[in-house]
Amino acid sequence: MSSRWSGVTIDCLDPVRLSRFWGQLLGIEPSNEHRDNPDWATLGSWSGPTPRLTFQRVPESKSTKVRIHLDVEVADIDVGRQRVENLGGRWSGTRHDYDEGVVLVMFDPEGHEFCLVHHFETPSARG
Repeated sequence: MSSRWSGVTIDCLDPVRLSRFWGQLLGIEPSNEHRDNPDWATLGSWSGPTPRLTFQRVPESKSTKVRIHLDVEVADIDVGRQRVENLGGRWSGTRHDYDEGVVLVMFDPEGHEFCLVHHFETPSARG
């Protein structure tokens, strides 16, 4: 029996707001699956090219650092950061510079951590 990663579910206070943020950031269309239920919102589909993102309403606000987060690759770290901020997210102030690239720790509109990642081209990749 094989397994396949089909999606990620994110607990939040406002599923529709977060699905709009993530949908615009990642270019993923909303699903009609939960259209009539304000407690749920989904981006993508079971059969889509990427795992789907589902947002479920919970009564409590996020209170501590999450133990799992999404990495979002961008071609330009500064442009990526500005785009996140224009969509309602914010930079945490944490930046990691590595030999292979740059990582910025970001927050979505409800404070969920995620990373913007810019990979440098390595000499071996240039051929």
